[in-house]
Amino acid sequence: MIDQRDEFISEAQEIVEGLSRDLLALDAAIKRASGGHAESDPEVVNDAFRAVHTLKGLSSLFGVARMSTLSHHLEDLLDDLRLGRSEITPKVLDVLFRAVDVYNIMLVALRSGEPEPAREVEELLAALGATTSREGGPSQNPLGDYDLDPGLLGVLTEYEEHRLRANLQQGVGLFKIRARFELATIDTGLDDLKARAKPHGEIITYLPSGEGGDAEAIELDVLLASRQTLDVLRTELAAPGLQIDPVARRGARALVSEPPPTVLGEPARLTTPPSAPQEPARLASPRTREVDVLGEGGREDEASAEPAAGLTIRGVAQTVRVDIRKLDHLMNIVAELAIVRSALGRITDRVRGMPELRELGTELHRLHRSLDRHLGDMQGGILEVRMVPLGQVFDKLARVVRQISREHDKDINLVITGAETEVDKLIVEELSDPLMHMIRNAIDHGIEPREVRRERGKPDTGTIALNAYQKGNHVVIEVQDDGAGIDEERVLLTAQKRGLVTPEEARGLLPREILGFIFLPGFSTKDGASELSGRGVGMDVVKTNIGRLGGVVDVQSELGIGTKMTVTLPITLAIISALVVVVAGRRYALPLASVLEALMFDPASVRTIESREITNLRGQTLPLCRLDALFGLPRPDGAPPPVRQFAVVIGVGNHRLGCVVDSLIGQQDIVIKPLGRTLHGVRGFSGATELGDQNVGLVIDAPALVEEILAPSEAGRLMGQRRLGAGGEAS
Repeated sequence: MIDQRDEFISEAQEIVEGLSRDLLALDAAIKRASGGHAESDPEVVNDAFRAVHTLKGLSSLFGVARMSTLSHHLEDLLDDLRLGRSEITPKVLDVLFRAVDVYNIMLVALRSGEPEPAREVEELLAALGATTSREGGPSQNPLGDYDLDPGLLGVLTEYEEHRLRANLQQGVGLFKIRARFELATIDTGLDDLKARAKPHGEIITYLPSGEGGDAEAIELDVLLASRQTLDVLRTELAAPGLQIDPVARRGARALVSEPPPTVLGEPARLTTPPSAPQEPARLASPRTREVDVLGEGGREDEASAEPAAGLTIRGVAQTVRVDIRKLDHLMNIVAELAIVRSALGRITDRVRGMPELRELGTELHRLHRSLDRHLGDMQGGILEVRMVPLGQVFDKLARVVRQISREHDKDINLVITGAETEVDKLIVEELSDPLMHMIRNAIDHGIEPREVRRERGKPDTGTIALNAYQKGNHVVIEVQDDGAGIDEERVLLTAQKRGLVTPEEARGLLPREILGFIFLPGFSTKDGASELSGRGVGMDVVKTNIGRLGGVVDVQSELGIGTKMTVTLPITLAIISALVVVVAGRRYALPLASVLEALMFDPASVRTIESREITNLRGQTLPLCRLDALFGLPRPDGAPPPVRQFAVVIGVGNHRLGCVVDSLIGQQDIVIKPLGRTLHGVRGFSGATELGDQNVGLVIDAPALVEEILAPSEAGRLMGQRRLGAGGEAS
């Protein structure tokens, strides 16, 4: 049975995330405007109003009292904004963004069964009380300047009248469109008219004209505000039965020659029955706040409660909200079937090798291929359902950047690209904290104060670029700033002071190896800690959490130019393809996403430099790792390694490593199971998997292996061991 509370939480979370996106759009409009405020975007403000209105109804229905009360007060503020009684200023947006944070706190508390956060709600309500003002508003009444039908003005909702006033005060021309629609196709006809009119102006309202209608058709009068000329509108909106005329202005000509504005607002939805076109007085009164049932600006009359002919209650939604745990269960079933498929394949091969059972073997082979195809389709379908866009995380980071930059008086421009890139839902959730630490670090350590940037010839506004893209079976996320960069000499000096590296070792370190020190626990080059960073815990968390997801993080920096951090992650952790190898008589699985190639191993090509074995691969130096020596695996009966061995080249980020193994078994789809607390101290493995013949194999943690082997110093090795010691879970 579906838990209704979980349904409420999921739906409320989606509404809050949509509200956050609307507020970010309004904040961007303010930044683009001069003078500290911008003309309210009716479409965006209406979306925010509808979100809070819906949230108020939902929370009231489910008995979440404080959320309902908060939503009611927020609705009042947003109503003032959309009706022009208040301006959208940074101060107002601060309060609204705080509301998003409080909503999230309330949802977390509700999911965990804790009481609603009373203190945060009371503080926000007090801030709302200080912000909300119903005084003022436009004093000029431009409606009297136009020859408008009093009957039309009498049925305008409060919001429609506000939009009409706002357009006329800006000198926008006013036009009346009379259109005839067949009753059978009125919905599609209206949608087509709205779509064609949208690039040219704002539809204020529409209602039956009271003329020209019959049993088969109806005429509508549409009020359109536009800066286009009459000729342009007649050309662009031309259609059979459609007539466009300007609304005359008393004593002056309408302004019709300025460039078109952005289309804003949502027209009222027609609900007056065609059989009663002469009763406009039954519509909502001009000062009655409309109920958000038929959509913003919608009207509802008594006759609309009666079922119309052909009425259907069939839903139109094409999406279903699914608990991620159900998808995990399905994925586990698919994994078990994959194991059965592998076992069936081995049996098929044995049967086909028996001459007396050749016909049976052929039939089994046909069935095995069919199973393999359908199982692959099922696996791909489930993985596709689990994928969500990274924009879910990026939107939250945009709020963090706005809040922190305002608190610390730094102008920051966050540029986001690749938000549509998709990864597994579980990976998206785990990415929030690492990316937030990286953003905070960029603001505190990277972006200089305004005065310093001016001295260095940089613009006052710093830029943080957040970019994501898919690269093979991995997703790459880049966080780049145009700040001060990382002082490698200072990092190296700090490392020497802490005894992490000797002066002799320091002289031979590469820039990449020096920058690796910033990920050590407790490492910081700042003399004091700020509210944001300086305690040496942020980047350690980043590396630990990214490593837990099977990824790596690389750093590139140029002093005075900026820093770029690159995170490379697998697209999914649910089910993966792996290369099964044999080392000292034991089988291991290497994630195929990290395997670049496998080739014959030539011992004669191996050289040793500073106690590290390397070989040459097509002109490039390739560090080597003998897995039997690394894992401390004894050979059966003390036998030497086989004469014929293989080198499996794995790549993580920009790093390459050759793993020497005894033999290759082949590719197999696997599901990684955690090792658990009992084997918590086992190093170098991200988990275990069943290999299909009732045997269990360990899954090698490729990122941790690369980090362990390529660590620049003993301190780096200790850092790698800390990661490897988790057995797939952070220690």
